[in-house]
Amino acid sequence: MLGSKILSSRTWTLLDGLRQWRPVYSPHIQSCLLQQHVNCWQRILSTSCAKCAKKQRLKQKRAISEKKLTRYFVDHRRVCVIGGHGGPGINSFHSEPRKEFGGPDGGNGGDGGHVILKADQQIKSLASVLPLYRGFHGERGRSKNCYGANGGYTYIKVPVGTVVKEDCKTVADLAQHGEEYVAAYGGSGGKGNRFFLSNENRAPMTATLGESGQERVLHLELKTMAHAGLVGFPNAGKSSLLRAISNAKPAVAPYPFTTLNPHVGIVHYQDYEQVAVADVPGIIRGAHLNRGLGLAFLRHIEHCRFLLFVVDLSVSDPWIQLQDLKYELEQYEEGLSKRPHAVIGNKIDLPQSKANLLLLKERVEQSVIPLSALTGDNLEELLLHLRDLYDAYVNTEQSRRQNPVKW
Repeated sequence: MLGSKILSSRTWTLLDGLRQWRPVYSPHIQSCLLQQHVNCWQRILSTSCAKCAKKQRLKQKRAISEKKLTRYFVDHRRVCVIGGHGGPGINSFHSEPRKEFGGPDGGNGGDGGHVILKADQQIKSLASVLPLYRGFHGERGRSKNCYGANGGYTYIKVPVGTVVKEDCKTVADLAQHGEEYVAAYGGSGGKGNRFFLSNENRAPMTATLGESGQERVLHLELKTMAHAGLVGFPNAGKSSLLRAISNAKPAVAPYPFTTLNPHVGIVHYQDYEQVAVADVPGIIRGAHLNRGLGLAFLRHIEHCRFLLFVVDLSVSDPWIQLQDLKYELEQYEEGLSKRPHAVIGNKIDLPQSKANLLLLKERVEQSVIPLSALTGDNLEELLLHLRDLYDAYVNTEQSRRQNPVKW
């Protein structure tokens, strides 16, 4: 009964034709072919069969591990951009029966296309940016006073937080989604002989070529856009902390190593607010002097609205870590260490950490949040303090009549 309801009369006619068909193949092959056709029709026509509906689902892409994703993270790129050439104007005269002196009718050429950088929040790395981009050329003019078409714009999608530099000078900072910057202007189109028509020259024979597009060499630098930045020395437990408070999966291991690429995790709250936390790679002493990969790491902190200093409580004299971190930030950019921040004492589950916590509280004026990213102890206090910093940031931006960054 189900088959008769699903299949139409036309389909039953085809099935009857298959039954009357005398194949050249053996009966076993005939039955296999018939079953294959029936399954194909059921898959197309069925609306209630769960087995057939399951086959119609699109295959999902296989998930890529976080370690493979980090291989393709690029935070700086050198790119050459060239605007499109303008189309040439033409030299033409109107020709029509019984109209001997039609006059010039050569149209102008079209303008060359621009090359435009556009910030897109779906793009997370500069790996897709090519080393060379050329704008589309404008078309040449035509007779009958027809202008050539302008060249189309060439858009280069870059992540939000991309800084554009030329000759070591910052020329653009794409900090908002959809923000655009014209990297190279296209050339103007040439003039046809109709443009040079005047009372003195009634039959101009002059037509100009289009101008060349602008050519520039730009350096793109990606600065991670996040509300909060985890700042600390290597092996302080920043990656483990980010895994504990968000769904991000940065690489962690039981042996000492440092994260080479920044990771951004999203902390969700019950009122549907989302706070982005960036795991900035570990900073070493002398990072402001570009020791190791110091400057490459420090630039990811510039766009963070507030900071979370992560201190390892298992190391003796933990207050020295905090002093060194603030010193490196202040040497890199004046006022960077004075942004709203919180001090986190990690690895409180270790025996020697409790004694160091008391010493840290005596040396630091502000409150310290002790926690363990491994066991999850006291993470609630961190989440509440993180929300307070976020609310203060939102109120400050709204008082300035600016839109706060949302995720």
